Amino acid sequence: MKTLKYVFWAIVAVVLILVGLANRDATTLQAMPTPFADLLGISPNITLPLFVVIFLAAGIGLLVGLIWEWIREYPERLDARAKEKELTRLRKEVADLRMTTGHPEQGDDVIALLDAPRKKAG
Repeated sequence: MKTLKYVFWAIVAVVLILVGLANRDATTLQAMPTPFADLLGISPNITLPLFVVIFLAAGIGLLVGLIWEWIREYPERLDARAKEKELTRLRKEVADLRMTTGHPEQGDDVIALLDAPRKKAG
């Protein structure tokens, strides 16, 4: 399975390198449309190779998706945390009840019979 994972990532690396080599041409990114840039008197432009633009777009998209999913899962995490606290409280309550009744290790009679040591015949 480890070998399969390494082969997969090697293929991904080769594909990314090929995409980078095929898209080396310089591309100018403009932060705002030309009429607005002329109106404000600033023109925030940057020239990058196209593969950098592609990889940055993919990376930013992944980051936005991860943050979006993390925010979406907040209610589930909150619910799980509340249930974990309740479970801890109930386990403590059961342990306290066992101690107050004087039977700290008493369990099910059937399980006690199954767990009892067996005598060898003979």
